[in-house]
Amino acid sequence: MNTTGPAANEGLHLIPFRGLRYVPDRVGSLAAVTSPPYDVVVRPDGLHHLESADPHNIVRLILPQAATSEARHRQAADTLRDWLAEGVLAPDAEPALYVYEQRRGDMLQRGLIGALRLSPPDEGVVLPHEDVMPHVVEDRAALMRTTAANLEPLLLTYRGNGNAIGATAVIERTILTAPLLSTTTEDGFSHRLWAVTDPADLAGVAADLAGHQALIADGHHRWATYLRLRREHPAPSPWDYGLVLLIDTSRYPLQVRAIHRLLNQLPVADALAALKGSCRVRTLDGPLPAAMDALAVAVSEGNAFLLAGDGRYHLVDRLDQDLLARTVPADRPAAWRSLDATVLHSALLDHVWEIPDAPEHISYIHDTEAAVEQAERRGATAVLMHPVREEVVRDLARQGVTMPRKSTSFGPKPATGLVLRSLALD
Repeated sequence: MNTTGPAANEGLHLIPFRGLRYVPDRVGSLAAVTSPPYDVVVRPDGLHHLESADPHNIVRLILPQAATSEARHRQAADTLRDWLAEGVLAPDAEPALYVYEQRRGDMLQRGLIGALRLSPPDEGVVLPHEDVMPHVVEDRAALMRTTAANLEPLLLTYRGNGNAIGATAVIERTILTAPLLSTTTEDGFSHRLWAVTDPADLAGVAADLAGHQALIADGHHRWATYLRLRREHPAPSPWDYGLVLLIDTSRYPLQVRAIHRLLNQLPVADALAALKGSCRVRTLDGPLPAAMDALAVAVSEGNAFLLAGDGRYHLVDRLDQDLLARTVPADRPAAWRSLDATVLHSALLDHVWEIPDAPEHISYIHDTEAAVEQAERRGATAVLMHPVREEVVRDLARQGVTMPRKSTSFGPKPATGLVLRSLALD
């Protein structure tokens, strides 16, 4: 690997690496060994389902199960070593960038997987838009440090000019050839992967990306982990780079969804009682899609949330302006102060409900139905959110303003397990 890297103002620097991939003959199927990203596998039944799908499912590396953190990370490292020794995983013969395609119905996403030169936010090359939780970064850092591997790519986006030139031209030529792998996962997405090794193609990608900056769409904790681990290793080293999937959203737009909050220790009745005098609350009988439609209408007029967990839906809007003036920090741009996530955390969670942002109190759930189901099963409160527009996210990121953590969910997310990066090979 060339670890010299360009100057900070040369934009994105994506380099080839020798991908670790499953050997098809050694597993039941490629679909059975894949997983969603680690932070999407939130339910125990989801974890158990993946573990039982195939004894070599990637979840055994990204979410190992053991009594202590140290034991979990050591177990992942031992499993990775065993799978390499047994030929379950094997490195590709030469370094490559990988064209990755996801398709389901009208949804089509294509991009490049590679090792991206790491840069702090003040360089303006890779822009974060969300805060991170230190305990999650610590856990991911320990896992990466122990395995010496990037087990799943982050999702980054950039804005090209919409034309089939540069990196896009390489992608669209490459997909006309036979893929390295093709599989369809149980969520209905088809996945295809190609290797790009031609020097001219790699040079074309490098020249194109050097003129762009990227937005972190998914993977803020892993990006913070990459930066932390880079600081631990003297440069130049393989730790100067991290595994990413890079998408040109002018060519292949992503979907932006909300991430919901589950208030584990707050029943809906108590949540509603505490809101009296602070906002308007209207109770809806459902069904859930109709309630979410009502939330979308309310959000068009101001901050709004949908509470669930008692078999009904409670639409919260028209928050008291004095409450917002007292609780929402005034030293940020107006677009940040008016975000639903900002108002939820600053006004309702911190002051009305007085709930600390700690894992035992608040869980973050991507799937709307799963959030409602868990709230009803636990006697808890689900706070359902409406998604933020991508242009708002990008504008705030360019201003150097981070949103409250878990404010957005860009997708579709790359399947974990199709290609891994071992730092021992670089």
